[in-house]
Amino acid sequence: MRILAIDPGYERLGIAVLEKNPREKESLVYSDCFKTDPRLSHSERLGLIGAEIDRVIDEYEPGALAIETLFFSSNVKTAIAVAEARGVILYQAAAHGLKTYEYGPGEIKIAVTGYGKSDKDQIIAMIPRLIQVEKTIRHDDEYDAIAVGLTCLAVEKI
Repeated sequence: MRILAIDPGYERLGIAVLEKNPREKESLVYSDCFKTDPRLSHSERLGLIGAEIDRVIDEYEPGALAIETLFFSSNVKTAIAVAEARGVILYQAAAHGLKTYEYGPGEIKIAVTGYGKSDKDQIIAMIPRLIQVEKTIRHDDEYDAIAVGLTCLAVEKI
């Protein structure tokens, strides 16, 4: 079973596809940090996010989507843009018939490190211990997406 895992964003979107392996460690099939150009219109950027999610689903054929819930910061404008990006992602998952699982930041930190207030470095250090990673991960957003996917694999009976 493959899981599409997303760390939602508007300018940068962490994407990972993880595979559950019955007798060995889970493996990372794909990861990327998808970026949208700030010079494009709002609707064009959302359209690009939708097209990228559609492409990844078509190419890797996951059975479920794991996505981080929206974390509100003090910047309401950014939060609204991320919420709209999440809407596009959730729409694509529904259009492809994927079951969706959502996790908050604390749940993800507990699943990956065992501590709900872990910092990013602790999460990054744990990922290679929990999953087979055979590529160079260049962006924090990729690590965040992988952590979301690991949470899904740890919590759900998939």
